[in-house]
Amino acid sequence: MERNLTRGSVFKNVVIFSLPYLLSYFLQTLYGMADLFIVGQFEGVSSTTAVSIGSQVMHMLTVMIVGLAMGTTVSIAQAVGAGEKKRVAQSTGNTVTLFMIVALVLMAVLLTLVRPIVFIMSTPAEAVDGTVAYLRICFIGIPFITAYNIISSIFRGMGDSKSPMCFIAVACVANIVLDYVFIGVLRLGPAGAALGTTVAQAISVGIALTVIIRKQSIVLGRQDFQPKRAVMGKILSIGIPIACQDGLIQVAFIVITIIANRRGLNDAAAVGIVEKIISFLFLVPSSMLSAVSALGAQNVGAKKPERAIQTLRYAILIAVSFGLVVSVLIQFQAENIVALFTDRNAAGGAEVVRLGGQYFKGYIWDCVFAGIHFCFSGYFCACGKSGLSFLHNILAIMLIRVPGVYLTSQLFPSTLFPMGLATATGSLLSVCICVAAFMILQRKLGDRG
Repeated sequence: MERNLTRGSVFKNVVIFSLPYLLSYFLQTLYGMADLFIVGQFEGVSSTTAVSIGSQVMHMLTVMIVGLAMGTTVSIAQAVGAGEKKRVAQSTGNTVTLFMIVALVLMAVLLTLVRPIVFIMSTPAEAVDGTVAYLRICFIGIPFITAYNIISSIFRGMGDSKSPMCFIAVACVANIVLDYVFIGVLRLGPAGAALGTTVAQAISVGIALTVIIRKQSIVLGRQDFQPKRAVMGKILSIGIPIACQDGLIQVAFIVITIIANRRGLNDAAAVGIVEKIISFLFLVPSSMLSAVSALGAQNVGAKKPERAIQTLRYAILIAVSFGLVVSVLIQFQAENIVALFTDRNAAGGAEVVRLGGQYFKGYIWDCVFAGIHFCFSGYFCACGKSGLSFLHNILAIMLIRVPGVYLTSQLFPSTLFPMGLATATGSLLSVCICVAAFMILQRKLGDRG
């Protein structure tokens, strides 16, 4: 399973590592949408709303777990690059210990807070019971969600991005099949959707553990599971800023959604559709972030900083090229793409398409700028400086993204184009901060050398 990424073509390593990661992200996105799609085929509006709200809560929780697990990926990758087998084993064992404790505590706390969470989400009265049922079952499944993500982070730290892709593919197929059984046949509604997701995660974890045991991919001793302050401290010092950053980004999305909702039904629908489309397009920048984190960390561990920087450059080239191509194309096809998700002939449909096209044309430029700062975030994580990633994101959100969206929504009531541009402008600020931080970091490293 272990793959040394400190040798050979840097560009080839980036492509080979990022493609399975990209597919994994795609499958995870599909995985999350399956519940909503299938429940919509067999249940009413209240059940659909319940699953929609519940899945939003679970998405925020999952991205924060993934962010925290980034500390594991970087720690293991640096140890692999340095050729320190003992440190790899210690990082792996301590990860299992740490995250299982976190998972159990999180499960217990959230189960006691189900109804307050449903209330905070301003859930319509008709959907309250369904949302509560959905979240209760999903919260019980938190250990499985956590287990999958830590197993994936361990594999990726070792340079293997293909195995996690296979695990999520199994979970995705199982989830779709189980959803049809629990929702379509047994008519369990939102609870059935949650049960399908939880059981699918458990199946995926079971298969992953079977592969690890049979292939002896990871060999650990009892002592590796004993908590070590230095090992856990490094994992948390990298992972906590990323988890907080991802959580704040999700909060920002919710705030922007609320701002759009206050403009009216058509505006809300337009923003909601475009946000879903953008989430797919952002799979490429996200895969670049992960590739730079893993590849960069191995090269940092191997004392090859020039290869880590080269990895960053190639990732930015790929991300920016993709961003520019899709941004230009969207300027000509925005309305047609939005129209795929709504009926032009339905009441308000034409207006939703018009407004969605405006928002899309402005927002899509974020794909270029986000691609750049995502890559820098990956590099900062690889160097153990994930706090820089948190810093530029929180500044962009607080100074431009949220206030910019609010101001443009007030100043331009007849168009959504400025609101879309405000989001992209927030990412532009992130790029500026990242470039400055990178130059300062390189200067400090040069002085040390």
